[in-house]
Amino acid sequence: INAQGEDVVAGIRTPQELTRAARLVHASELPSLEEAMPVIFAELSTVRRRLEEHYTDMQDIEFTIQQGKLYMLQTRTGKRTAPAALRVAVEMAKEGLISKEEAVMRLKPENLDQLLHPMLDPAAKKSVIAKGLPASPGAASGRVVFDADEAERLGKDGESVLLVRVETSPEDIHGIHAAKGILTTRYGPALRLGAGAVRVDYAAKALYVGDVVVKAGEMLTIDGGAGEVILGEVPTVPPQLSGDFGTIMGWADEFRRLGVRANAETPADARAAREFGAEGIGLARTEHMFFDSDRIVVMREMILALDEAGRRDACAKLLEMQRSDLIELFEIMDGRPVTVRLLDPPLHEFIPHTEQELASVLAEANPMLGHRGCRLAVTYPEICEMQARAVFEAAAEVGARAASGRPPIAEVMVPLVATVREIEILKQVIENTAQRVQQERGVKLTYRVGTMIELPRAALQAGQIASTTEFFSFGTNDLTQTTWGLSRDDAGGFLPEYKEKGLVDSDPFVSLDQDGVGELIRIAAERGRAARPGLKLGICGEHGGDPASIDFCERVGLDYVSCSPFRVPIARLSAA
Repeated sequence: INAQGEDVVAGIRTPQELTRAARLVHASELPSLEEAMPVIFAELSTVRRRLEEHYTDMQDIEFTIQQGKLYMLQTRTGKRTAPAALRVAVEMAKEGLISKEEAVMRLKPENLDQLLHPMLDPAAKKSVIAKGLPASPGAASGRVVFDADEAERLGKDGESVLLVRVETSPEDIHGIHAAKGILTTRYGPALRLGAGAVRVDYAAKALYVGDVVVKAGEMLTIDGGAGEVILGEVPTVPPQLSGDFGTIMGWADEFRRLGVRANAETPADARAAREFGAEGIGLARTEHMFFDSDRIVVMREMILALDEAGRRDACAKLLEMQRSDLIELFEIMDGRPVTVRLLDPPLHEFIPHTEQELASVLAEANPMLGHRGCRLAVTYPEICEMQARAVFEAAAEVGARAASGRPPIAEVMVPLVATVREIEILKQVIENTAQRVQQERGVKLTYRVGTMIELPRAALQAGQIASTTEFFSFGTNDLTQTTWGLSRDDAGGFLPEYKEKGLVDSDPFVSLDQDGVGELIRIAAERGRAARPGLKLGICGEHGGDPASIDFCERVGLDYVSCSPFRVPIARLSAA
């Protein structure tokens, strides 16, 4: 009052609240406009409501009061945070100003990360020292450690730590669980950020980015969504979920056709997926179930066995472990489909990096295109048999005691198929195992056998492959690698520059390359369904949580997308 706008901007005068309620909340001794000028306040409220009803959106209005008269200067659509956008959309729909469809469209899927993960405070200053490939949403700060054992020790002491590695391996799993975030110079099995510009020196316990040196124990922040490595500790804003979140998700589900599942193989991830509305598990990576220290020893026993008898002895031990894990997943999903992928990575990944003489037994020049996926199961069918038995015994056990009356739906997925003969051989092993389990348990199981389409040849041969499979799941991570001839582990070193120079519009590992990889998916979908009408189609790569990629999946006619649990709401909203 008795001031100009410039006075407030310059800090000469203290602004006063509009309402009495706001004044009380902020404990201000200055009178609010509602108290000082009740007639003007009532007129302003009427104009504000009229503008909001006319534009059907929240307005940012400017006004002045001179000699007891209200003058409106301008109005425009108001900017808002994700929590505010959510509340405004839901309240306007409930008031009848906009439809539920419009409310859903008003909320941008990519902004949901602000509601689901801790995010960096947008008002905080930050010193970005490197940019890499974003591996997951959210942000984390912690003291830098270079050793998984140290990360676990400090984590147990309540310390927030960031685990920094050149790449992660099964030996790091305990440190990964303990760390707030993971920074690698290459991609690994479970991480937050891959930044190729960072150089790690384990001996010196330091990381280097140009002239910047960060030593063990110093604070560092990573933004997994933006792909930024930041010096020091940057304040974060906690996720904000409310009743409005459930409301808008319910409306989105009314309008979407595309199903949404989650990539999950641990009980914690499966429960999170259900809480966020996943309609099943689209990818359970069985190899992740063997990384814990008490299990990886048995896995190595199987890998290094000299003959089939030795492998079968080890498989018998692994069977119990795998079955117990799958029982939990089937119970949590409560009759919803669970897609279990057979063992996929090269076996040398389970061997300690320090034991070079053992690793050399399994060494390959290019292991990601070597003896992995279905090729393991073809050469060692006892592994496929063990995994299939674990799936079917778990399904039988859960089905026998299912309180809901909804039996488990098991989907066995064969990875890295290139020829129809591969899937024919392995489907026979899986079917024979299913028959034996059903006879032993006296039950009738609900199951399907399908394959991951992650090689260009498989996409082009989809018509033949579909003749013997019941579903396709497009593994877009590997399909992108094999289509582009591009290693995801190494792409961080040059993809940012490719984007800056306009060679690519976006990172093909973050948003689906619709012209190249997408064309293969389109061809596979058309040929697959021509050979088998009603063939179920989905994707289970990281692209399953990307809004632009989800839009493509809808246009191609896929049945579902599968993504990380925390991206399930983003996928549900995008699919609407």
